[in-house]
Amino acid sequence: MALLAGCYSFKGISIPEGAQTFRAGVFEDQTRGTTPPPPTIFNNFTEELKDKIRNETRLDLINSDADIEFTGAITRFDVSYEAPSTNQNAIGGTSGAFNRLTIAVEVSYNYRQDVKKNWKQTFSFYDDFRSDQNLVDVQDELINNIFEQILEQIFQKAFGDW
Repeated sequence: MALLAGCYSFKGISIPEGAQTFRAGVFEDQTRGTTPPPPTIFNNFTEELKDKIRNETRLDLINSDADIEFTGAITRFDVSYEAPSTNQNAIGGTSGAFNRLTIAVEVSYNYRQDVKKNWKQTFSFYDDFRSDQNLVDVQDELINNIFEQILEQIFQKAFGDW
């Protein structure tokens, strides 16, 4: 019990005992790819990050002077053509090429009570779709899948490294 006196731990996460609040600023658009991201992606990502932290920790969301602050930018939103290897089947079990949507998010984590715990890191993930599909038709599902993975990576980095 004495070992846990300095932090809060639940479901494999750890939050410093003194941390009560968090803030997440709207993630900016710093994409430079040829595929423009949907205009709502930045606000949606921020809201999903807030929801994840609010639902999976005891931290309260506030608008300023939070104990823990997340800021950053979406730095990559790219679609690339991927050719399968000779032993690989494309999505759907048929041989052929496919497209890959990759999203990268740069995150700054600031913990006001101990600046040695602060970090800045880029997290990325991708999802594939058939080459005969239009990105606009599948992008909402792809973005949701990618965000789920990136948000989990951010959450584990923020609350799993204590």
